[in-house]
Amino acid sequence: MAADAVPARTRRKNLMDRLAEPRHYDVAVIGGGATGLGVALDAAARGFSVVLVESHDFAKGTSSRATKLLHGGVRYLAQGNISLIREALHERSTLLANAPHLAQPLPFVMPSYKFWESPVYGLGLKMYDTLAGKDGLGDTEFLNRAETLAHLPTLQTQGLKGGVKYWDGQFDDARLALALARTAARQGALLVNYCAATKLIHEDGKLVGLCALDRETGHTHELHASCVVNATGVWVDRLRMQDGKAMECATKPMVAPSQGVHIVVEREFLPTDHALLIPRTADGRVLFAVPWLGKTILGTTDTPRHTLAREPLPFREEVDFILRESARYLSRAPGRADIKSLWVGLRPLVKPTDDAAGSTKTLSREHTVLVSKSGLVTVTGGKWTTYRAMAGDVLEKCFAAGLLLARTGMPTDHLKLVGAQRSSVRISEAPGLHLYGSEAGAVQALRGADHELGGGLTEAMVRFAARHEYARTVEDVLARRSRLLFLDAALARTLAPTVAALLQQENGMDAKLQPFLALCDQYLSVPA
Repeated sequence: MAADAVPARTRRKNLMDRLAEPRHYDVAVIGGGATGLGVALDAAARGFSVVLVESHDFAKGTSSRATKLLHGGVRYLAQGNISLIREALHERSTLLANAPHLAQPLPFVMPSYKFWESPVYGLGLKMYDTLAGKDGLGDTEFLNRAETLAHLPTLQTQGLKGGVKYWDGQFDDARLALALARTAARQGALLVNYCAATKLIHEDGKLVGLCALDRETGHTHELHASCVVNATGVWVDRLRMQDGKAMECATKPMVAPSQGVHIVVEREFLPTDHALLIPRTADGRVLFAVPWLGKTILGTTDTPRHTLAREPLPFREEVDFILRESARYLSRAPGRADIKSLWVGLRPLVKPTDDAAGSTKTLSREHTVLVSKSGLVTVTGGKWTTYRAMAGDVLEKCFAAGLLLARTGMPTDHLKLVGAQRSSVRISEAPGLHLYGSEAGAVQALRGADHELGGGLTEAMVRFAARHEYARTVEDVLARRSRLLFLDAALARTLAPTVAALLQQENGMDAKLQPFLALCDQYLSVPA
């Protein structure tokens, strides 16, 4: 096995022993989603000492519930936001190069049912190609009716005139988050999941650290740092309010959560490696049908939501919208009984500074970085594709505020993530060893490599997750180390007891089977 393919151990006791050591960090990151992990990796690569704490599992929230697309933002063309598109297209290319086992190009087809749609959409997509430049993944093509059906064989044929094909990317979001965490650890960062930031520590009007609660033992640790980064996604306002109260400063909420619902059905409803994109449905929203890990994802919605629940529930009208619009474009439309998994993500959209209200269409999709009077650095907004650019902006803000002395260190634009290895197997195909990249051999070397539990998950993969991928619970394994909860919640429920027994062998602790069984039921529960 190559030296760079030897996996590092992530034993909990070793991590907590390191956390208990009295030391001063350069950077303390709160939040283990895409943004926080990106900041931790960038800071560690520059040579800073870094600690990151996450109250639940890495990517437990929004970062595991994306539409699985790496994109420059086709719909931003209509808004004229050229700089945002250029940045995202460059970052898309960088990510595809740094994690080719988890991120790959994906062709999209926009079908045309009106004579004007192909020329209008095609012109916009040709501009998209031009903006991508050397970062482009393939040329936009105009398709006739037969070519469109060849790419999307179950498309509704009545009235179909042709289509437009263009390229973006897709990825496995939760496993990419894990790769970021493990790459940051290789660079020297200490990352701990199930460790919640409960209190910010202020001295003489300055933020100097935080208190972190080990949710498994109840022990609290004081972590001191020159710079504390609040990267908790839709939950950033909780820490901002705490900081403002300590500093006796008025603090207004900056995040307006938007809910996105996704429905997963069998691949037979769209048996292709091309994604379907409807840029304007009956009510003006966008609809995707995306092949992913052997299934098809339908969605997504964009609904204002005031709840900040870790597991938000879908609204009936959201499910109705996705199924109704799918029926307009697929010759065989999925119904409620065909849903294999139903999941919801909350997007942290940034409020306008002069108006706390407004629809999600008017709120910013760009990220925002703020530094408070005490020195708390808050970052939110943005999207998965631009996580690396967000991390760079955070550190630039830290330098400008005098919280850290500027360093260049190792650029992350060419830093390969753990497991980086090109694969001939596409992300659209069923899950398997290809998602481990260069570490596939290490997985195969473990006991149970030939014992498949179901859905492509083997006993060895569960052991690997416990030993090398920070997995603590059944949910960690079946939702984010493998993606079975998101692909087939009923199968995940069936496998859960076996996975719990294996985790108990590996970790010697309760793997929280019952809460996961209830979660499976939620992912199978379709609003009537």
